[in-house]
Amino acid sequence: MNWRRARLLATAVKPEQWPRHRLPEVALVGRSNVGKSSLINHLVNAPIARTSNTPGRTQTINFYSVDDRLCLVDLPGYGYAKVPERIRRQWAPMIETYLTSRENLVGIVQVVDMRHPPTADDQTMAQWLQERGLPAVAVATKADKLSRGHWRGRIESITKELGLPAISFSAVSGAGRDDVMRVLKTMLLEAHLEREVREEAGPPPGLPGPVT
Repeated sequence: MNWRRARLLATAVKPEQWPRHRLPEVALVGRSNVGKSSLINHLVNAPIARTSNTPGRTQTINFYSVDDRLCLVDLPGYGYAKVPERIRRQWAPMIETYLTSRENLVGIVQVVDMRHPPTADDQTMAQWLQERGLPAVAVATKADKLSRGHWRGRIESITKELGLPAISFSAVSGAGRDDVMRVLKTMLLEAHLEREVREEAGPPPGLPGPVT
């Protein structure tokens, strides 16, 4: 699966600003400065998501339309203490509201730093996603910072600690991109099949009228 055209569709801080469309959405969550924007840019082969070395740069929910078939949604990073308290208080409900109420959402990519064990915030997020039955996968970025001999052990450890299947990824070499794309394709296919089943079933039967 290769994408040809991607664009920033909307930025939002509240539900009224979310785009109104029928496209399936895959959201990226993770700690600040873990590489969510770089991952998006590599997936779409275009620098559409702003990257920065300054943690906490993404302070809005950013919606990226891909070939008018899918939206990648970049959520604000969590766990960065130097972001002003007022901003951090806004992020938590912003992220939770999106994840719990967005009907277009079909999957989650939790982005973690492969060099380090998952943090308490990472584990809390993974558990929260699983408790709500949201389809999710962990993508471990910055794989190029480790020798390939350490990749397998780190991925196994991340999978165990988060309880999610994990994929290694390098924004430098692009290693792991195809694996991530396959997961996204599976999420889209499963969402499509689920929608077809719902449409074939039709609306639930109405309540019986009063007995006369």
